[in-house]
Amino acid sequence: MNAIVQTAEGPVRGIRRADGSYAFLGIPYAAPPTGKRRFLPPQPVAPWTAPLDATAYGPTPQRRPEDNAIIPEPSVPGAATLNLNVFSPALDGRAPVLVWIHGGGYSAGSSASPWYDGGTFTRDGIVLVSISYRLGFDGFGVIDGAPDNRGVRDWIAALEWVQRNVAFFGGDPSRVTIAGQSAGGGAVLTLFGMPAVQHLFHAGISISGALGDLPRDLVRRRSEQLAETVGCAPTLEGYRGVPERELTRHQYQASLLGRTGLAEATAPLADGLPWGPVIDGDLIPRPTLDAFAEGIGERRPLLLGAADDEFTMGFEAIPRMLRWIPARIALRALESVSALRRHWLRANRTRRGMVPVLGRYVTDRVFRSVVVRAAESRRAADTWVYGFTWRSPVNGWSHHCLDVPFWFDCLDEEHVAAMTGPHPPQQLADEMHAAAVAFVCDGDPGWPAWRTEPGITRVFGDQPALSRSAYDDALPLV
Repeated sequence: MNAIVQTAEGPVRGIRRADGSYAFLGIPYAAPPTGKRRFLPPQPVAPWTAPLDATAYGPTPQRRPEDNAIIPEPSVPGAATLNLNVFSPALDGRAPVLVWIHGGGYSAGSSASPWYDGGTFTRDGIVLVSISYRLGFDGFGVIDGAPDNRGVRDWIAALEWVQRNVAFFGGDPSRVTIAGQSAGGGAVLTLFGMPAVQHLFHAGISISGALGDLPRDLVRRRSEQLAETVGCAPTLEGYRGVPERELTRHQYQASLLGRTGLAEATAPLADGLPWGPVIDGDLIPRPTLDAFAEGIGERRPLLLGAADDEFTMGFEAIPRMLRWIPARIALRALESVSALRRHWLRANRTRRGMVPVLGRYVTDRVFRSVVVRAAESRRAADTWVYGFTWRSPVNGWSHHCLDVPFWFDCLDEEHVAAMTGPHPPQQLADEMHAAAVAFVCDGDPGWPAWRTEPGITRVFGDQPALSRSAYDDALPLV
Protein backbone atom coordinates (compact mmCIF):
# COMPACT_ATOMS: atom_id res chain seq x y z
CA MET A 1 0.00 0.00 0.00
CA ASN A 2 1.30 3.44 -0.92
CA ALA A 3 1.35 6.56 1.24
CA ILE A 4 1.91 10.19 0.20
CA VAL A 5 3.64 12.81 2.33
CA GLN A 6 3.98 16.49 1.44
CA THR A 7 7.54 17.75 2.00
CA ALA A 8 8.89 21.30 1.69
CA GLU A 9 10.07 20.46 -1.82
CA GLY A 10 7.05 18.48 -3.02
CA PRO A 11 4.96 15.35 -2.36
CA VAL A 12 6.61 11.91 -2.11
CA ARG A 13 4.98 8.53 -2.48
CA GLY A 14 6.30 5.79 -0.22
CA ILE A 15 5.29 2.38 1.05
CA ARG A 16 3.13 1.41 3.98
CA ARG A 17 4.53 -1.86 5.26
CA ALA A 18 2.69 -4.86 6.64
CA ASP A 19 3.53 -3.89 10.23
CA GLY A 20 1.97 -0.44 9.75
CA SER A 21 5.30 1.43 9.46
CA TYR A 22 6.36 3.47 6.44
CA ALA A 23 9.36 3.55 4.09
CA PHE A 24 10.19 6.41 1.73
CA LEU A 25 13.25 5.63 -0.36
CA GLY A 26 15.56 7.69 -2.54
CA ILE A 27 14.22 11.16 -1.70
CA PRO A 28 16.60 13.79 -3.14
CA TYR A 29 17.93 16.24 -0.55
CA ALA A 30 20.08 18.06 -3.12
CA ALA A 31 20.30 18.34 -6.90
CA PRO A 32 22.34 15.76 -8.84
CA PRO A 33 26.06 16.70 -8.51
CA THR A 34 26.67 16.47 -12.26
CA GLY A 35 27.66 18.84 -15.06
CA LYS A 36 28.26 22.37 -13.75
CA ARG A 37 27.20 21.21 -10.27
CA ARG A 38 30.00 18.66 -10.10
CA PHE A 39 32.50 19.49 -7.32
CA LEU A 40 30.28 22.33 -6.06
CA PRO A 41 28.51 22.44 -2.67
CA PRO A 42 25.20 20.54 -2.65
CA GLN A 43 22.66 22.59 -4.60
CA PRO A 44 18.92 22.85 -3.82
CA VAL A 45 16.58 20.54 -5.69
CA ALA A 46 13.98 22.04 -8.00
CA PRO A 47 10.54 21.80 -6.34
CA TRP A 48 8.01 19.39 -7.84
CA THR A 49 4.21 19.14 -7.75
CA ALA A 50 3.34 15.57 -8.82
CA PRO A 51 4.09 12.87 -6.23
CA LEU A 52 7.70 11.69 -6.51
CA ASP A 53 8.08 7.92 -6.49
CA ALA A 54 9.95 6.95 -3.31
CA THR A 55 9.37 3.21 -3.36
CA ALA A 56 12.88 2.09 -4.42
CA TYR A 57 16.38 3.04 -3.33
CA GLY A 58 17.89 5.95 -5.22
CA PRO A 59 21.20 6.13 -7.10
CA THR A 60 24.32 5.71 -4.98
CA PRO A 61 27.64 7.61 -5.17
CA GLN A 62 29.28 4.18 -4.97
CA ARG A 63 29.31 3.16 -8.61
CA ARG A 64 30.36 -0.47 -8.32
CA PRO A 65 30.26 -3.06 -5.54
CA GLU A 66 33.39 -3.32 -3.44
CA ASP A 67 34.77 -6.86 -3.80
CA ASN A 68 36.08 -6.98 -0.22
CA ALA A 69 33.12 -5.27 1.46
CA ILE A 70 31.91 -7.01 4.60
CA ILE A 71 28.54 -5.25 4.70
CA PRO A 72 26.22 -5.80 1.70
CA GLU A 73 26.03 -2.30 0.21
CA PRO A 74 24.57 -2.32 -3.32
CA SER A 75 25.45 0.19 -6.01
CA VAL A 76 22.47 1.76 -7.76
CA PRO A 77 23.04 3.56 -11.09
CA GLY A 78 21.79 7.07 -11.78
CA ALA A 79 22.70 10.75 -11.48
CA ALA A 80 20.61 11.88 -8.47
CA THR A 81 23.01 10.39 -5.92
CA LEU A 82 22.37 12.87 -3.10
CA ASN A 83 19.31 11.23 -1.60
CA LEU A 84 18.07 9.73 1.64
CA ASN A 85 15.67 7.12 2.97
CA VAL A 86 13.09 7.63 5.70
CA PHE A 87 11.63 4.81 7.81
CA SER A 88 8.85 5.92 10.15
CA PRO A 89 6.63 4.19 12.71
CA ALA A 90 3.77 6.67 12.09
CA LEU A 91 3.24 9.85 10.12
CA ASP A 92 1.39 11.79 12.81
CA GLY A 93 3.72 11.60 15.80
CA ARG A 94 6.78 13.38 17.22
CA ALA A 95 9.15 10.43 17.42
CA PRO A 96 12.89 10.71 18.08
CA VAL A 97 15.01 10.60 14.92
CA LEU A 98 18.15 8.59 14.14
CA VAL A 99 20.17 9.74 11.10
CA TRP A 100 22.48 6.98 9.85
CA ILE A 101 25.72 7.78 7.97
CA HIS A 102 27.21 4.72 6.27
CA GLY A 103 30.87 3.71 6.38
CA GLY A 104 33.29 2.63 3.69
CA GLY A 105 36.49 4.57 4.30
CA TYR A 106 34.91 7.75 2.88
CA SER A 107 35.38 6.21 -0.58
CA ALA A 108 32.82 3.39 -0.70
CA GLY A 109 29.61 2.25 0.95
CA SER A 110 25.92 2.68 0.28
CA SER A 111 22.83 3.78 2.18
CA ALA A 112 20.88 1.08 0.30
CA SER A 113 22.20 -1.78 2.44
CA PRO A 114 19.54 -4.17 3.77
CA TRP A 115 21.35 -3.94 7.12
CA TYR A 116 20.39 -0.26 7.32
CA ASP A 117 16.69 -0.88 6.86
CA GLY A 118 14.98 1.01 9.66
CA GLY A 119 12.35 -1.61 10.48
CA THR A 120 13.73 -2.59 13.87
CA PHE A 121 13.97 1.06 14.91
CA THR A 122 10.45 1.93 13.72
CA ARG A 123 9.30 -1.09 15.73
CA ASP A 124 10.71 0.71 18.77
CA GLY A 125 9.15 4.08 17.97
CA ILE A 126 12.10 5.77 16.20
CA VAL A 127 12.25 7.44 12.77
CA LEU A 128 15.41 6.34 10.95
CA VAL A 129 16.90 8.37 8.10
CA SER A 130 19.83 6.92 6.12
CA ILE A 131 21.78 9.28 3.86
CA SER A 132 24.17 9.13 0.92
CA TYR A 133 27.09 11.50 0.30
CA ARG A 134 29.84 12.04 -2.27
CA LEU A 135 32.77 9.67 -1.85
CA GLY A 136 36.50 9.56 -2.50
CA PHE A 137 38.03 12.32 -4.58
CA ASP A 138 34.64 13.65 -5.68
CA GLY A 139 33.70 14.21 -2.05
CA PHE A 140 37.03 15.08 -0.43
CA GLY A 141 39.70 15.99 -2.98
CA VAL A 142 41.23 19.49 -2.90
CA ILE A 143 40.49 21.39 -6.12
CA ASP A 144 41.32 24.98 -7.04
CA GLY A 145 38.03 26.76 -7.64
CA ALA A 146 35.91 24.27 -5.66
CA PRO A 147 35.08 24.12 -1.96
CA ASP A 148 36.83 21.58 0.24
CA ASN A 149 34.94 18.88 2.12
CA ARG A 150 32.09 18.45 -0.33
CA GLY A 151 31.16 15.15 1.29
CA VAL A 152 30.91 16.89 4.68
CA ARG A 153 28.74 19.58 3.08
CA ASP A 154 26.50 16.76 1.84
CA TRP A 155 26.06 15.51 5.43
CA ILE A 156 25.10 19.02 6.46
CA ALA A 157 22.62 19.40 3.59
CA ALA A 158 21.00 16.09 4.53
CA LEU A 159 20.72 17.18 8.18
CA GLU A 160 19.19 20.48 7.05
CA TRP A 161 16.66 18.47 5.03
CA VAL A 162 15.83 16.55 8.21
CA GLN A 163 15.22 19.81 10.07
CA ARG A 164 12.87 21.02 7.32
CA ASN A 165 11.01 17.83 6.64
CA VAL A 166 11.20 15.09 9.25
CA ALA A 167 8.11 16.40 11.08
CA PHE A 168 6.07 15.52 7.98
CA PHE A 169 7.13 11.89 8.56
CA GLY A 170 6.26 11.86 12.26
CA GLY A 171 9.72 12.79 13.53
CA ASP A 172 10.80 15.43 16.03
CA PRO A 173 13.49 17.74 14.54
CA SER A 174 14.56 18.77 18.05
CA ARG A 175 15.48 15.15 18.92
CA VAL A 176 17.90 14.14 16.17
CA THR A 177 20.69 11.67 16.94
CA ILE A 178 23.39 11.24 14.29
CA ALA A 179 24.99 7.80 14.08
CA GLY A 180 27.35 5.85 11.89
CA GLN A 181 29.95 3.10 11.71
CA SER A 182 33.59 3.27 10.56
CA ALA A 183 33.77 6.32 8.26
CA GLY A 184 30.18 7.02 9.34
CA GLY A 185 31.30 6.92 12.97
CA GLY A 186 34.14 9.26 12.04
CA ALA A 187 31.57 11.53 10.39
CA VAL A 188 29.71 11.73 13.70
CA LEU A 189 32.88 12.78 15.53
CA THR A 190 33.73 15.29 12.80
CA LEU A 191 30.29 16.88 13.01
CA PHE A 192 30.51 17.00 16.80
CA GLY A 193 33.71 19.03 16.46
CA MET A 194 32.28 21.58 14.00
CA PRO A 195 30.95 24.72 15.75
CA ALA A 196 28.74 25.78 12.83
CA VAL A 197 26.51 22.67 12.74
CA GLN A 198 25.66 22.02 16.39
CA HIS A 199 22.04 23.14 15.88
CA LEU A 200 21.39 20.27 13.46
CA PHE A 201 21.49 17.42 16.01
CA HIS A 202 21.29 16.83 19.75
CA ALA A 203 23.21 13.55 20.27
CA GLY A 204 25.54 11.13 18.50
CA ILE A 205 26.57 7.46 18.27
CA SER A 206 30.02 6.68 16.85
CA ILE A 207 30.56 2.98 16.13
CA SER A 208 34.22 2.19 15.34
CA GLY A 209 34.69 5.78 14.26
CA ALA A 210 37.53 6.29 11.74
CA LEU A 211 38.52 9.94 11.86
CA GLY A 212 39.56 11.81 8.73
CA ASP A 213 41.24 15.00 9.97
CA LEU A 214 43.54 15.01 6.93
CA PRO A 215 45.99 17.90 6.47
CA ARG A 216 44.95 20.03 3.51
CA ASP A 217 48.45 20.14 2.00
CA LEU A 218 48.62 16.34 1.97
CA VAL A 219 45.26 16.02 0.21
CA ARG A 220 46.22 18.76 -2.25
CA ARG A 221 49.37 16.79 -3.20
CA ARG A 222 47.34 13.62 -3.65
CA SER A 223 44.79 15.50 -5.75
CA GLU A 224 47.49 16.96 -8.00
CA GLN A 225 49.09 13.54 -8.36
CA LEU A 226 45.70 12.13 -9.37
CA ALA A 227 45.39 14.86 -12.02
CA GLU A 228 48.81 13.90 -13.39
CA THR A 229 47.85 10.23 -13.39
CA VAL A 230 44.65 10.76 -15.42
CA GLY A 231 46.19 13.47 -17.61
CA CYS A 232 44.20 16.57 -16.67
CA ALA A 233 44.95 20.01 -15.26
CA PRO A 234 44.55 20.16 -11.44
CA THR A 235 41.71 22.68 -11.74
CA LEU A 236 37.94 22.60 -11.50
CA GLU A 237 37.49 22.50 -15.27
CA GLY A 238 40.30 20.00 -15.64
CA TYR A 239 38.77 17.49 -13.25
CA ARG A 240 35.29 18.05 -14.69
CA GLY A 241 36.63 16.91 -18.03
CA VAL A 242 37.52 13.49 -16.63
CA PRO A 243 34.76 10.86 -16.29
CA GLU A 244 33.96 10.03 -12.68
CA ARG A 245 34.79 6.35 -13.20
CA GLU A 246 38.30 7.30 -14.38
CA LEU A 247 39.04 9.28 -11.23
CA THR A 248 37.53 6.55 -9.05
CA ARG A 249 39.63 3.89 -10.75
CA HIS A 250 42.91 5.68 -10.01
CA GLN A 251 42.23 7.31 -6.63
CA TYR A 252 43.71 4.40 -4.67
CA GLN A 253 46.69 3.79 -6.95
CA ALA A 254 49.79 2.87 -4.92
CA SER A 255 51.99 5.41 -6.70
CA LEU A 256 49.47 8.12 -5.87
CA LEU A 257 49.73 7.38 -2.17
CA GLY A 258 53.49 6.92 -2.28
CA ARG A 259 53.60 3.55 -0.54
CA THR A 260 53.90 -0.11 -1.52
CA GLY A 261 53.93 -3.49 0.22
CA LEU A 262 53.27 -3.60 3.97
CA ALA A 263 53.67 0.19 4.09
CA GLU A 264 50.79 0.51 1.64
CA ALA A 265 48.55 -1.70 3.79
CA THR A 266 49.36 0.28 6.91
CA ALA A 267 49.54 3.77 5.35
CA PRO A 268 46.54 5.01 7.39
CA LEU A 269 48.76 4.80 10.48
CA ALA A 270 51.20 7.31 9.02
CA ASP A 271 49.20 9.39 6.59
CA GLY A 272 45.57 8.83 7.49
CA LEU A 273 42.96 7.49 5.09
CA PRO A 274 43.55 8.29 1.42
CA TRP A 275 40.47 10.55 1.27
CA GLY A 276 38.25 11.96 3.97
CA PRO A 277 37.39 15.14 5.88
CA VAL A 278 40.10 17.78 5.47
CA ILE A 279 41.18 20.31 8.10
CA ASP A 280 40.54 23.30 5.86
CA GLY A 281 40.60 26.08 8.46
CA ASP A 282 37.06 27.03 7.53
CA LEU A 283 34.34 24.42 7.69
CA ILE A 284 36.63 22.19 9.79
CA PRO A 285 38.87 24.74 11.53
CA ARG A 286 40.88 22.37 13.73
CA PRO A 287 41.46 18.65 14.41
CA THR A 288 38.37 17.02 15.87
CA LEU A 289 39.78 16.02 19.24
CA ASP A 290 41.31 19.47 19.67
CA ALA A 291 37.83 20.88 19.13
CA PHE A 292 36.48 18.52 21.79
CA ALA A 293 39.13 19.74 24.24
CA GLU A 294 37.97 23.30 23.58
CA GLY A 295 34.42 22.36 24.53
CA ILE A 296 32.86 22.06 21.07
CA GLY A 297 29.97 19.58 21.20
CA GLU A 298 30.09 19.23 24.98
CA ARG A 299 26.38 19.93 25.37
CA ARG A 300 25.45 16.94 23.26
CA PRO A 301 25.49 13.36 24.58
CA LEU A 302 27.86 10.98 22.77
CA LEU A 303 28.00 7.18 22.77
CA LEU A 304 31.13 5.65 21.19
CA GLY A 305 33.28 2.54 21.16
CA ALA A 306 35.05 -0.03 19.01
CA ALA A 307 35.52 -3.75 18.46
CA ASP A 308 38.48 -5.60 19.94
CA ASP A 309 40.10 -6.66 16.66
CA GLU A 310 38.83 -4.30 13.99
CA PHE A 311 41.35 -5.13 11.27
CA THR A 312 43.24 -8.14 12.64
CA MET A 313 41.92 -10.48 9.96
CA GLY A 314 43.58 -8.25 7.35
CA PHE A 315 46.95 -9.51 8.58
CA GLU A 316 46.03 -13.16 8.01
CA ALA A 317 47.17 -12.68 4.41
CA ILE A 318 50.78 -12.37 5.63
CA PRO A 319 52.75 -15.30 4.13
CA ARG A 320 53.08 -18.12 6.62
CA MET A 321 56.86 -18.06 6.54
CA LEU A 322 56.88 -14.43 7.73
CA ARG A 323 54.81 -15.29 10.77
CA TRP A 324 57.91 -16.76 12.40
CA ILE A 325 59.31 -13.24 12.80
CA PRO A 326 58.94 -12.16 16.44
CA ALA A 327 56.04 -9.76 16.84
CA ARG A 328 58.19 -7.17 18.61
CA ILE A 329 60.39 -6.99 15.50
CA ALA A 330 57.48 -6.96 13.03
CA LEU A 331 55.91 -4.11 14.98
CA ARG A 332 58.80 -1.88 13.90
CA ALA A 333 57.15 -1.70 10.47
CA LEU A 334 54.17 0.02 12.06
CA GLU A 335 55.72 2.04 14.89
CA SER A 336 59.13 3.69 14.64
CA VAL A 337 59.26 5.07 18.19
CA SER A 338 60.92 2.35 20.24
CA ALA A 339 59.70 3.60 23.63
CA LEU A 340 56.12 3.62 22.40
CA ARG A 341 56.52 0.09 21.04
CA ARG A 342 57.85 -1.14 24.38
CA HIS A 343 55.08 0.48 26.40
CA TRP A 344 52.38 -0.86 24.11
CA LEU A 345 53.87 -4.39 24.03
CA ARG A 346 54.07 -4.36 27.82
CA ALA A 347 50.37 -3.42 28.04
CA ASN A 348 49.55 -6.21 25.55
CA ARG A 349 51.94 -8.89 26.79
CA THR A 350 49.22 -11.55 26.87
CA ARG A 351 48.97 -11.41 23.07
CA ARG A 352 51.12 -13.86 21.14
CA GLY A 353 51.94 -14.17 17.45
CA MET A 354 52.42 -11.68 14.65
CA VAL A 355 48.82 -11.58 13.41
CA PRO A 356 47.15 -10.93 16.81
CA VAL A 357 49.81 -8.38 17.81
CA LEU A 358 49.88 -6.40 14.56
CA GLY A 359 46.11 -6.56 14.24
CA ARG A 360 45.52 -5.25 17.74
CA TYR A 361 48.13 -2.53 17.27
CA VAL A 362 46.38 -1.19 14.15
CA THR A 363 43.03 -1.47 15.94
CA ASP A 364 44.40 0.51 18.88
CA ARG A 365 46.03 3.20 16.74
CA VAL A 366 43.07 3.80 14.40
CA PHE A 367 40.09 3.09 16.67
CA ARG A 368 40.48 2.21 20.33
CA SER A 369 42.91 4.98 21.29
CA VAL A 370 40.58 7.48 19.59
CA VAL A 371 37.73 6.25 21.79
CA VAL A 372 39.73 6.98 24.93
CA ARG A 373 41.06 10.31 23.66
CA ALA A 374 37.56 11.45 22.71
CA ALA A 375 36.09 10.39 26.05
CA GLU A 376 38.91 12.05 27.98
CA SER A 377 38.72 15.29 26.01
CA ARG A 378 34.97 15.38 26.71
CA ARG A 379 35.48 14.65 30.41
CA ALA A 380 32.89 17.23 31.54
CA ALA A 381 30.35 16.14 28.91
CA ASP A 382 27.89 13.24 28.86
CA THR A 383 29.90 10.49 27.15
CA TRP A 384 29.31 6.75 27.25
CA VAL A 385 31.83 4.14 26.08
CA TYR A 386 31.25 0.55 24.98
CA GLY A 387 33.53 -2.23 23.79
CA PHE A 388 32.52 -5.06 21.45
CA THR A 389 34.34 -8.32 22.23
CA TRP A 390 32.16 -11.09 20.77
CA ARG A 391 34.24 -13.20 18.38
CA SER A 392 32.87 -14.57 15.15
CA PRO A 393 33.07 -18.38 14.99
CA VAL A 394 33.77 -17.97 11.26
CA ASN A 395 37.25 -16.43 11.73
CA GLY A 396 37.78 -16.10 15.48
CA TRP A 397 37.96 -12.29 15.57
CA SER A 398 35.83 -9.50 16.95
CA HIS A 399 36.33 -7.68 13.70
CA HIS A 400 35.30 -4.55 11.81
CA CYS A 401 31.58 -4.42 10.90
CA LEU A 402 30.74 -7.55 12.90
CA ASP A 403 28.74 -5.52 15.42
CA VAL A 404 26.54 -3.68 12.91
CA PRO A 405 23.80 -6.34 12.61
CA PHE A 406 23.72 -6.53 16.42
CA TRP A 407 23.13 -2.78 16.75
CA PHE A 408 20.42 -3.00 14.06
CA ASP A 409 19.00 -6.26 15.47
CA CYS A 410 18.95 -7.78 11.99
CA LEU A 411 20.66 -11.12 12.63
CA ASP A 412 18.14 -12.91 10.41
CA GLU A 413 19.12 -10.91 7.30
CA GLU A 414 20.44 -13.37 4.69
CA HIS A 415 23.97 -11.93 4.44
CA VAL A 416 24.70 -11.95 8.18
CA ALA A 417 25.42 -15.66 8.69
CA ALA A 418 28.46 -15.53 6.41
CA MET A 419 30.08 -13.27 8.99
CA THR A 420 28.58 -14.51 12.27
CA GLY A 421 27.98 -18.18 11.58
CA PRO A 422 24.48 -19.71 11.55
CA HIS A 423 23.64 -19.10 15.22
CA PRO A 424 24.67 -15.61 16.35
CA PRO A 425 23.50 -14.77 19.90
CA GLN A 426 20.15 -13.01 19.70
CA GLN A 427 20.44 -11.99 23.35
CA LEU A 428 23.49 -9.89 22.49
CA ALA A 429 21.57 -8.18 19.69
CA ASP A 430 18.70 -7.54 22.09
CA GLU A 431 21.07 -5.86 24.56
CA MET A 432 22.94 -3.75 22.02
CA HIS A 433 19.86 -2.64 20.12
CA ALA A 434 18.11 -1.80 23.39
CA ALA A 435 21.09 0.36 24.41
CA ALA A 436 20.91 2.24 21.10
CA VAL A 437 17.15 2.74 21.44
CA ALA A 438 17.48 3.97 25.02
CA PHE A 439 20.18 6.44 23.98
CA VAL A 440 18.16 7.79 21.06
CA CYS A 441 14.98 8.08 23.11
CA ASP A 442 16.33 9.15 26.50
CA GLY A 443 19.96 10.24 25.99
CA ASP A 444 21.29 7.47 28.27
CA PRO A 445 22.20 3.92 27.11
CA GLY A 446 21.92 2.48 30.60
CA TRP A 447 25.35 2.47 32.28
CA PRO A 448 27.50 5.09 34.05
CA ALA A 449 28.93 7.91 31.97
CA TRP A 450 32.68 8.30 31.53
CA ARG A 451 32.70 11.62 33.38
CA THR A 452 31.27 10.00 36.51
CA GLU A 453 33.57 6.95 36.38
CA PRO A 454 36.53 7.49 34.00
CA GLY A 455 37.36 4.28 32.20
CA ILE A 456 33.93 2.72 32.71
CA THR A 457 32.96 0.69 29.66
CA ARG A 458 29.97 -1.47 28.77
CA VAL A 459 31.46 -4.62 27.29
CA PHE A 460 29.26 -6.42 24.75
CA GLY A 461 30.50 -9.99 24.41
CA ASP A 462 29.78 -13.54 25.47
CA GLN A 463 29.06 -12.26 28.96
CA PRO A 464 28.12 -8.57 28.76
CA ALA A 465 29.45 -6.67 31.74
CA LEU A 466 30.82 -3.37 32.98
CA SER A 467 34.59 -2.95 33.03
CA ARG A 468 36.92 -0.23 34.28
CA SER A 469 39.93 -1.52 32.34
CA ALA A 470 38.56 -2.54 28.90
CA TYR A 471 40.67 0.06 27.09
CA ASP A 472 43.75 0.01 29.36
CA ASP A 473 45.84 -1.85 26.76
CA ALA A 474 45.34 1.06 24.33
CA LEU A 475 46.46 3.72 26.80
CA PRO A 476 50.12 3.85 25.62
CA LEU A 477 48.83 5.23 22.31
CA VAL A 478 46.50 7.84 23.78
